Amino acid sequence: MRIVEVGPRDGLQNETAPVPTAAKVAFVDALADSGVNEIEVSAFVSPRWVPQLGDAADVFAAIARRKGVTYSALVPNRQGFDLALAAGAHKVAVFTAASETFNRKNINTSIDGSIDRFLPIVAAAVDAGLPVRGYVSTAFWCAFEGHIAPRSVVALVDRLVDVGIDEIAISDTIGKATPDEVRQLLDLLLPRLPAARVAVHFHDTYGRGVANVLAAWDHGIRTVDASAGGLGGCPYAPGASGNVATEDVVDALEARGFDTGVDRQQLIRALNHIDPYLKDDRRTLPEDGSPACAACQFSTGKVCCQRYRTTA
Repeated sequence: MRIVEVGPRDGLQNETAPVPTAAKVAFVDALADSGVNEIEVSAFVSPRWVPQLGDAADVFAAIARRKGVTYSALVPNRQGFDLALAAGAHKVAVFTAASETFNRKNINTSIDGSIDRFLPIVAAAVDAGLPVRGYVSTAFWCAFEGHIAPRSVVALVDRLVDVGIDEIAISDTIGKATPDEVRQLLDLLLPRLPAARVAVHFHDTYGRGVANVLAAWDHGIRTVDASAGGLGGCPYAPGASGNVATEDVVDALEARGFDTGVDRQQLIRALNHIDPYLKDDRRTLPEDGSPACAACQFSTGKVCCQRYRTTA
């Protein structure tokens, strides 16, 4: 069982109020004490596009490295990789999406272009002995294109594996996937890729994050991304709310009799380091009329009717 805590990166990237570097460092250190296996500390991206993460190098330099915890970073290009390597990241992550529209809005290129961009990263990571994760965003639904065909996701995963990606993170970027959709995709994917190389990354926009984690768990997936306090969101997935909360994942798995090894109370203590800097409404439903709301099968295009709960 591996819980990948993505709060310091994916959780904070969409926060508009600045979070001090010292608070981020304390957050990461407290998360490491909770028992999670891996922490995505930050991203070496342009501060122009994601100003919240402009202090990635400073955060990496100040954290106390706990033995047995993997400290990873998201990198968009070779320059970002070099910075992550210099900062002492144990692992790097690259990203693409199963939606052409999302790719163009997120990173200003096509799916093919995104893969071309991270080929040099993979080669450099191999030389440095660092594992590489590949995020596949919008693996179920896209705020702009609607439903994504599972076979197109599998085809994209095949391409990522062929270029040397070690771990694939199947990501529900707008949080609209259902457990049945999770099972359908995994039924197609797992005969082609061992479950040990697959992670799941669910957002909780429509309240199905934990149910989706459990569906993936029943299919043998043992690497789960989560974010303390349900922090998160994506600037290029309008209306999408936070990641599935780490404490909720821990509760759900332990209710099934599995010892996650994660201290739930320590997760809450970790969150206290940054909570004063966060806006209060970070886990609201999609805004009425937003693309994430429009992607819901019940949407009228104007007002959230909350009928999404009937499919949880």
